[in-house]
Amino acid sequence: MNNKKLAINMAAIVLGMFMMAYAAVPIYRVFCQVTGFGGTISQVKQKSDKIGTREIKVYFDANIDKNLPWEFKTKQNNIKALTGSNILVYFEAKNLSNNMIKGMATYNVTPLKAGKYFKKIHCFCFEEQILLPNQKVEFPVTFYVDPKLEDDHNLDDVKEITLSYTFFDITER
Repeated sequence: MNNKKLAINMAAIVLGMFMMAYAAVPIYRVFCQVTGFGGTISQVKQKSDKIGTREIKVYFDANIDKNLPWEFKTKQNNIKALTGSNILVYFEAKNLSNNMIKGMATYNVTPLKAGKYFKKIHCFCFEEQILLPNQKVEFPVTFYVDPKLEDDHNLDDVKEITLSYTFFDITER
């Protein structure tokens, strides 16, 4: 093999690796949303049309990265609901600084095995949120726990689920 052909092959390999690294995060996010892997919630476009018979207690957890000068909290600590019940809850964030700050939240569900049954209809996660100095904002979250959870005997022990959000500073400096 001559040097020119080798250089082209090596460049193609490097370019391919770069493209795979760049695409890894969105591909992983889609994989997690489809499978519920790692406690990732599935996003759906419509509300539940079937109410189950099992009551689940859902806890809410609000966290911020140590570099984000915000206050972030839940408006309620938990709710009890039947599977399939459409739930609306609120989280609240306040910018404690004198600067405009962009934040973005990630989420997960525990126990991890319940993630595929936690159906998010509307959420503020993975969306850029801009808070002005000292601004306070409420963020709604609409979800339901899929009644199919009742048919999964691997989840017979699940009586409680925790929905956890963590906000990170994404302000470009």
